[in-house]
Amino acid sequence: MYKYSAILLFYLIYNISFVYAAVRPVLIAFDGEYGLQNSTSAQMIEKGLRIAIKEINDQGGVLNGRQLGLITKDNRSVPARGIQNVKEFAENKDVVAVVGGRFSPVILSVIPIVHEEKIILMDAWGSADKITDHDYQPSFTFRVSLRDKYAMPTMIKHAISKGGKKIGLLLPNTGWGRSNQKAARKYIKESKSDIQLKEIWYNWGDKDFITAYETFLQWGAESLLMVANDIEGSLVVRLAASYPEKKILPIISHWGVTGGYFVEACQGSLDKIDFSVVQTFSLFKADPAIRAKVMKYAGEMFGIKDIKDIQSPVGFGHAYDIVHLLAKAIEAAGSSDRSKVREALEEVSDYRGLVKYYKKPFSPTDHNALEMSDVFMAVFDKQGVLKPIETRK
Repeated sequence: MYKYSAILLFYLIYNISFVYAAVRPVLIAFDGEYGLQNSTSAQMIEKGLRIAIKEINDQGGVLNGRQLGLITKDNRSVPARGIQNVKEFAENKDVVAVVGGRFSPVILSVIPIVHEEKIILMDAWGSADKITDHDYQPSFTFRVSLRDKYAMPTMIKHAISKGGKKIGLLLPNTGWGRSNQKAARKYIKESKSDIQLKEIWYNWGDKDFITAYETFLQWGAESLLMVANDIEGSLVVRLAASYPEKKILPIISHWGVTGGYFVEACQGSLDKIDFSVVQTFSLFKADPAIRAKVMKYAGEMFGIKDIKDIQSPVGFGHAYDIVHLLAKAIEAAGSSDRSKVREALEEVSDYRGLVKYYKKPFSPTDHNALEMSDVFMAVFDKQGVLKPIETRK
């Protein structure tokens, strides 16, 4: 009798474990800069993730009925916090991948941890080239985002279109700044152009840019390339707008400024500046059918009714597509095992997303889903809405 009871108990435990494994959610983690003053990027990346997760779950989830789930942590844009967060995410065996947020220095700092723990990192915003261009093999980092090697040529060409080839380059003293310096120099060298660059460095948190701006003017700069986030970027714009009209340089900005309340921080100064910013995604350019579906969920889940109300649009769009690409890889792998999903991501193909149609976003030798042709310049209209230059009216 005891023998049969033991066998029955074994089968009960086995079946309960099997059922639990079948219904346990597959988790995606997001390490974002929620606690950073003025930030909108983490919040909008999360919304993009949640909309895609809800959409997939409404269609039955993944792996024969397992639901996708999301857990988040705040890194406050501090690399040490990012490292600790990723370590904690990796300990949770239900987490298949971590999504990285706006700050390249944070993402760059966690790359060794990602490969030590063999957990997938999906970059939704960081543009530093070394996020995917590193020596770790096999690589666990994938990017649906801009690369500085694409941003700088686009920005330089746009600066030249303003007239003149003397360009001031304002750079933060971070991995992101160094990535852009390298990309700018490489483009000028390879294009054999007679463009002249003058580089000036600043530190995050700097509040006084007068010396830098005056130096650019005295050198004879005809435009200013700015690599900055929203707070420092707004200070530069307000400073430039305070000069007489003939001394106001056109400002061509990297996209960090779109990760916070930049327009509000400029306090009306944008109206006086020829200001443009590099982008990879705009809801104004998205497939109308997919956009309508996404905005229906945005309205139901977050009360967002108009595409004009989507802040930090690149993070929102990239995050949405990342979830769908991950889900396709999970299905193809037939498992939530991180290494198997990593391999499957390299084989994903034919996904029509919010950002673009991905014929084959990743390969064993290239983990970058976006290309130079996906990069464009945008401007803020009178209402502070960011629009591609060709659709700004």
